[in-house]
Amino acid sequence: MALGRRKPVQQPLFVSTADLKLRSHPFYDSVNQVLAAHHFDTFVEDRCAKFYDDGDQGGRPGLAPGIYFRCLMVGYFEGIDSERGIDWRCNDSLSLKLFLGLAIDQPAPDHSTISRTRRLIDLETHQEVFQEVLKFLANHGLIDGKTVGVDGTTLEANAAMRSIVRRDTGEGYQEFLARLAKESGIETPTREDLAKIDKKRKNKASNDDWESPDDPDAKITKMKEGTTHLAHKAEHAVDLGENAQGAIVAVNICDAAAGDTATLSDTLVQAAQNLRAVADDQRVADKVSESFLSETVLDKGYHSRQTLLDLEETQTRSYASEPARGRQDWDGQQEAKAAVYANRRRVKGERGKRLLRSRGEKLERTFAHCYETGDMRRVHLRGRDNISKRTIIHAAGFNLGLLMRVSYGLRKPRSGSAAVRALILAPIRGLRRLGALIGTIRPLGRQFVAWFQQSPVALAA
Repeated sequence: MALGRRKPVQQPLFVSTADLKLRSHPFYDSVNQVLAAHHFDTFVEDRCAKFYDDGDQGGRPGLAPGIYFRCLMVGYFEGIDSERGIDWRCNDSLSLKLFLGLAIDQPAPDHSTISRTRRLIDLETHQEVFQEVLKFLANHGLIDGKTVGVDGTTLEANAAMRSIVRRDTGEGYQEFLARLAKESGIETPTREDLAKIDKKRKNKASNDDWESPDDPDAKITKMKEGTTHLAHKAEHAVDLGENAQGAIVAVNICDAAAGDTATLSDTLVQAAQNLRAVADDQRVADKVSESFLSETVLDKGYHSRQTLLDLEETQTRSYASEPARGRQDWDGQQEAKAAVYANRRRVKGERGKRLLRSRGEKLERTFAHCYETGDMRRVHLRGRDNISKRTIIHAAGFNLGLLMRVSYGLRKPRSGSAAVRALILAPIRGLRRLGALIGTIRPLGRQFVAWFQQSPVALAA
């Protein structure tokens, strides 16, 4: 075989559509069929018409709402974190252009158009679109709503720790340390002096003293892996009923410095509003449990006397894991005692154990899909409302993906490559576990040899 050489190519001036061999992706083609069957484009155009001009004043044509929301869903399906990445991917793929409803010679929306449309459409409209997707799932019998699990995770903000400033004086971190050094008598402090002064200080990264000028909503937070970053908190409410499939029923982007008990009520209110919107729709009213949100499954971070008492007063049964606190004093708090003891009995029952297992199975999975494979663990937007808009449609994409998998047996486009990667990495992980096991057994073998050498049998020999 002769050596082939790469040569400069002159692209043809005209290309026939038939020569391009256009083929729609089976997953995206099926998603479009589901959206068309539920009149999705008509729905979003009616909801978003108030944000656009009537067209008589001329100007640049706006981005169709159906294309805008599909672009954000592509961010979830393809695992793209930024709107620039969505722009590049949609312009690069002919099958995605077909999904968006664009001609092959028509460019996909650029990132600035997507960003401007996001700022144009308010958060409430994004919430209505999320509710509409929940109705799709209810129509297929995938929403129960009686039992809801709540948990939260942190998202790294689009702001650097080195950019934080004092709330009272507006000083940067290094300027603040230099001032402390001069006040302590060091006229020209070196970096070592500043590091020594900083090491001795307490509460050096308090949110009461520091803020980010780039994203004031971001808070200094310790992340899951132990590092400290400016971050936001994303809290999910997930359907955990007996026949539920783990659909997300609410997404709440909240203060990362706030405790779980402080943000729970807002998330439950959002979940109740979304489930009420589904139950009030006559088309799917009989597909949702009449006693929706009557049970809540929580982890240890949400367990407190006041939280359980509040849930008891709203007639919501709690299944909250209880941390080991030792003996408690209930003087004058009999109602709180009754709520805590009732929760303890439910958690120890067979149904309580089953619900807590399903929380780990279904609720934690939503974080992995939305923020790990969905690539939103670090956000590229600033401002809580902007991040909420993106994550809400991200969650709507998760629910659509769940519908496609359960009802039609179709997985996300990137699921195949992820499965192949997991298959390739499985032997490597097995070898690592084997090495760890050998490392554990080796000291035991040495101890046995040392014991045997001192035993009567060895000495007699």
